[in-house]
Amino acid sequence: MAKFLPLSAYVEYPPEEMIRRAAAFKSEMTRRRTVRQFSDRAVPRGVIEDCLITAGSAPSGANLQPWHFVVVSDAAIKARIREAAEREERAFYHGRAPREWLDALASLGTDENKPYLERAPCLIVIFAKTFELLPDGRKVKNYYVSESVGIATGLLIAALHHAGLVSLTHTPSPMGFLNEILNRPKHERAFLLLVAGYPAEDAAVPDIGRKSLDEIATFG
Repeated sequence: MAKFLPLSAYVEYPPEEMIRRAAAFKSEMTRRRTVRQFSDRAVPRGVIEDCLITAGSAPSGANLQPWHFVVVSDAAIKARIREAAEREERAFYHGRAPREWLDALASLGTDENKPYLERAPCLIVIFAKTFELLPDGRKVKNYYVSESVGIATGLLIAALHHAGLVSLTHTPSPMGFLNEILNRPKHERAFLLLVAGYPAEDAAVPDIGRKSLDEIATFG
């Protein structure tokens, strides 16, 4: 039988305060940009820890929390990740990628070279867990894994931005090399590699826009 507790943490705000808070958060988050030029300045560990706790507060199927975050700051490990990722990216850009996808990427100026994987102070590799392995060897299946891990990743990106850092989502395909380099079990699947840190002084971002509310939402 499930145990339930009173919803004591909920705080209701007057409508005018709700409007103010929603507008303030909108302004905060619409400043967020994906960055590819990073400083090598160290990030306080406590900041990353708090951001990960925020990510871990995400809703998940049956509250099974099917994620694991590996934080990489060791220079040698980052170099191994960059070497393996660039190997996959070369195969992608020069063979596997369909023309339409390369055309879509052209405006962003991306290629197979990923120097930020070594320069940025922090790589956060997010793994999706298809099942939990209990101490006695039994397996407990996780449900809605991609959806749950995707929500947690979104919260992590928002938390890093709110803390004053920048980030980059990186998804070399395939990503099995991350299990090997980071010694993660086979039932964990690398979902995304998140690069985090301070922007370089000369960091620049593409001149792109975002779709309007009318383009992304319908009110019935």
